[in-house]
Amino acid sequence: MSAATKASAGRADVLLEVSHDLPLVSLTVATRNGGMFDPPGKEGLTRLCARLMRRTGGGRDPQELDTRVDSIGASVGADVAQSVTLFQGTVIRRSLDAFVEIACDIIGRPGLAEVEFERLRREVLAELVESLDDDRGLARRWFRRKMFEGHPYGRALSGTATSLSAISLDDVRERARALASSEPLFAFSGDIERAEAEALSDRVLGVFSDSKPLSDPTPEPTMAPGRRLVIVDKPERTQTQILIGGLGTHAHDPDHTALLVGNTIFGGTFTARLTDEVRSKRGWSYGAYSSLPFDRRRQAFSMWTFPKADDAAACIELELGMLQALREKGVTKKELTAAKRYLTRSHAFAIDTASKRVGLELEGRLYDLPPGYHAEYTKRVAAVTLDEVNQALQARLPEKELLIVVVGTASEIRSAIEAKIPDLGSTEVVPHDAEA
Repeated sequence: MSAATKASAGRADVLLEVSHDLPLVSLTVATRNGGMFDPPGKEGLTRLCARLMRRTGGGRDPQELDTRVDSIGASVGADVAQSVTLFQGTVIRRSLDAFVEIACDIIGRPGLAEVEFERLRREVLAELVESLDDDRGLARRWFRRKMFEGHPYGRALSGTATSLSAISLDDVRERARALASSEPLFAFSGDIERAEAEALSDRVLGVFSDSKPLSDPTPEPTMAPGRRLVIVDKPERTQTQILIGGLGTHAHDPDHTALLVGNTIFGGTFTARLTDEVRSKRGWSYGAYSSLPFDRRRQAFSMWTFPKADDAAACIELELGMLQALREKGVTKKELTAAKRYLTRSHAFAIDTASKRVGLELEGRLYDLPPGYHAEYTKRVAAVTLDEVNQALQARLPEKELLIVVVGTASEIRSAIEAKIPDLGSTEVVPHDAEA
């Protein structure tokens, strides 16, 4: 095991975490070019493009390429998030050379055949229809759309039926060229040494054309005023999915770590306050959690529960009351001690493999995290004081500006829910099959 190191290989950064425990090598080729750069009206383009690149690398058809990948004992995938696109995979050590050639084919020499493009588009459209059966996914999709309405973070990463239909093969080809001209970062882990990693990254870099840093002009998101209720109306639902939240944290906030610790106490574990009150004491929802994700711009704080329809209004009332109490009264010294112990001990599971360690280093680069964000994590957690946590909770957690999204049958739950939300500013009911 060794600490992740980095070096310059031509124009590319190479991150490396060496481990000879198994004869395996993992490689990620990443760019800071993600789905939020899709042109307006063509949401889903980057995700569609990356999947098509993976399926047609080197001009092969998908079956031929998959057979080639399987024959060398490898796995290869393409992942697209709002801010980044990743091509990644793992291979048996002896097949590393062939694996890198496949990576070059996918990134720099994709066939992007029209017949496969149309087949993939039909598949994605079918996936959108299928996703309507996923109530939790619906809640997340509408929460993001309404939370970040008018901001790139609110746009549908998978696209909509309308936006996917507007995408042409020329759009995909242009997007593939853009991905292959973005400055790449390379992350290797496993049974490989520095010199070989740099040589192989140079080889992949050769398929990138005039790669250059991509600026991110995305503005900081702002929250619409007031408390807003959005009911995603789905017939005959006996259970609901509820997301409540507002703008949360940014990794460069001075109280970022303190807020993470506070969130752990409130809803970050299976024994946290929120779970105890909602699940253990009342039995309303098997799970009840709060989260504070991050990106290059501020993300949302949210609370998630899924009570039956008859309990939805009371559950929302409880959550709003708990959030208010958390802001006003803070947490206790006993809770702080337990949370810090949990976070420092559980961090071991975030760094217990070479691929996880180099992944954290890569994450720091892709999302512009402060220097040492992951490497100094346990030290920062250990240094957090009770006053810092309580001040962060009071300053950062939303109170008057809240979004409440509920997936359920509007005619059965609307009036009861509205009655339990103090200072409710607006209610919007959207059909569950509306484009989000």
